[in-house]
Amino acid sequence: MTHRFWLAALGLTLALAVAPVWSWWPKGHAIITRGALLALPSEVPAFFRNGGDLAAHLSYDPDVAKNRDTPNLRNAEDPEHYVDLELLAGTPLPPTRYQFLRLCGEKGLDPAKVGLVPYSTTEWTERLAVAFAEHRKWPNNRQIRTKCLVYAGILAHYAGDLCMPLHVTIHFNGRAKPDHSSPRTGIHERMDSLIERLDLKPADLAREQRVDAVPAIFPAVTGQIQNSFGKIDRVYEIEEQLPPRDEKAAWTAGPEARQLGQERGREAVRFLASLYLTAWKRSASLTLPPWLEREAGPAPSPAATR
Repeated sequence: MTHRFWLAALGLTLALAVAPVWSWWPKGHAIITRGALLALPSEVPAFFRNGGDLAAHLSYDPDVAKNRDTPNLRNAEDPEHYVDLELLAGTPLPPTRYQFLRLCGEKGLDPAKVGLVPYSTTEWTERLAVAFAEHRKWPNNRQIRTKCLVYAGILAHYAGDLCMPLHVTIHFNGRAKPDHSSPRTGIHERMDSLIERLDLKPADLAREQRVDAVPAIFPAVTGQIQNSFGKIDRVYEIEEQLPPRDEKAAWTAGPEARQLGQERGREAVRFLASLYLTAWKRSASLTLPPWLEREAGPAPSPAATR
């Protein structure tokens, strides 16, 4: 192998070694997922509202997929977790993934650097709606129920990510340099850990939430991204109050860090629950293909239908 090959390989290794952590810490995602399920109204099926164990388990998976030993999967998965709005210079996000890719081409932007979380969140909401439509037709099919909760967990990850302010900006890990590169100060990981380090409880985050279905999914997603974008300066203002990078180090939450963590946690729960409810309501009007046949499944126990 040539000297140039080894330099390229070394460069790739170093790039992977310093790649940022792009997510709430795992337990943070699980807390948000469980909270959103608890916040749902009774019109959503009981199996789904009671499916916190499976959905919370699956909420880890989009980060698990970013494995350095599966480079193609990692390359595809990384951009699904963020969007650097400033790179679009005020141009509105188009409503579909491929329109976005065309826009990036026209602007000379690398879509992987801009990020794709608006589309991963929207698409998984619609995927859940299709699974719910199957459930409406075959309500006793256990595989369909499992599929709904699998999709719910994966959706939870992306929806939770876009509620974290440092996922929607070029200032994702320190104030970006003029060339948009990150100084990698460590603030991203510290903010990521906030919900988990505060040990927020799903029931508390779900309490007295008003959960409404949204009239259109993509505008709701982009609206939530703008909501998060508006919190970026707040994160930097309280940087010194955020948890230390060493998760074993002692830390006492200051009032402003606690307030921000609770606000972001409750908003993530409300937003995710609204997407779940929207998927359920949307499923009532979806038409499944005529060739689709599923087994009806055994009759559920009375407890499962409550």
